[in-house]
Amino acid sequence: MACVTPLLVDGSYLEGGGQILRMALSLSAIQELPISVNKVRAGRSNPGLRPQHLTGLQLVRDASCGKLEGGQIGSCEISFFPGFMAGGRYKADTQTAGSVTLLVQSVLPCALFADSPSSYILRGGTNAEFAPQADYTIEVFRHNMSWFGADFRMYIQKRGFYPQGQGEVLLEVKPAVNGLKAADFTEFGELWSVHGISYVAGVLPIKVAHIMAAAAKGMLQEKLSRDVEIHIECVKEYPAKAVGVGSGIILWATTSTGCVLGGSALGKKGRNSELDGRKAAEEILDNVERKACIDQYSQDQVILYMALAKGRSSIRTGPLTKHTETAMWVATLMTKVEFKVTKEEGSDCVIVECDGIGAVPPPPRKHQ
Repeated sequence: MACVTPLLVDGSYLEGGGQILRMALSLSAIQELPISVNKVRAGRSNPGLRPQHLTGLQLVRDASCGKLEGGQIGSCEISFFPGFMAGGRYKADTQTAGSVTLLVQSVLPCALFADSPSSYILRGGTNAEFAPQADYTIEVFRHNMSWFGADFRMYIQKRGFYPQGQGEVLLEVKPAVNGLKAADFTEFGELWSVHGISYVAGVLPIKVAHIMAAAAKGMLQEKLSRDVEIHIECVKEYPAKAVGVGSGIILWATTSTGCVLGGSALGKKGRNSELDGRKAAEEILDNVERKACIDQYSQDQVILYMALAKGRSSIRTGPLTKHTETAMWVATLMTKVEFKVTKEEGSDCVIVECDGIGAVPPPPRKHQ
């Protein structure tokens, strides 16, 4: 593929962050389409590749038997020439508190289109700011992906917090042998339950987890029907299972039609833990009130899979985020699909539809 002129991707477009790089990288590897991304993270105060982004690039390069140019910290332009996606066992370490879930966003699509099963040990921050918490990926996003026929498991081996990082997750992925199927997230149904985890690690007492959980549960009970089951587990992580000091809460709501929606908050030194519990509950309630079938954290992530699936996928979600608009732009640029966005009358929800390209994994090949 190195003889083909790479497709140029403008890394400064709209959101102008690492998402453009992650999506372009995944679609490049899956379609065996060389790319050049310029103005990498131009929309950030510290533009160019950071350790987390470089780690993701190197991981996909290795898994796709590809070639990477411009792969240095601070680089504002990279070129990537993929080979083919090979299953197997891989490891990656950001060496920082950079989010492991953002590494998952880079490599999961590729692994679903690999020629055999894959496992990845990913190290960094498991519960970090400006990224979905690892628990969200496990409890919410994994379920949403099952609607597309994606089969993966993720396990938190050790939590890692800012600034040390050093957390670890295990990601196991089975290829979607016949490709992904179209998914329809447009019927909310009735709210059945809200479950969650409120956790603390390091020197923080379990009392902090109980404060977050009680605040979230109280707010949910006040606003929701008594028929809705609410259960939030409080956890104090053992030292062997966590590096650093941290706290957080993740909630997930399940409806009668199988929709799963998330709400979360990450604890911050000096802030009342009650506020964290209430923030997570508010996010759940906002989605329940508008009867969204996909929440704001999965909204941009499913765009790539809608573009790759076979058939027409539809999602009913709240107002589009800039991340989602960026995701649609990258997907259209690289797969030529079109997204139709319809605003609902009397609501701030939209319906997003897309006819995917029906990508399928390659047949098994002999790895060099």
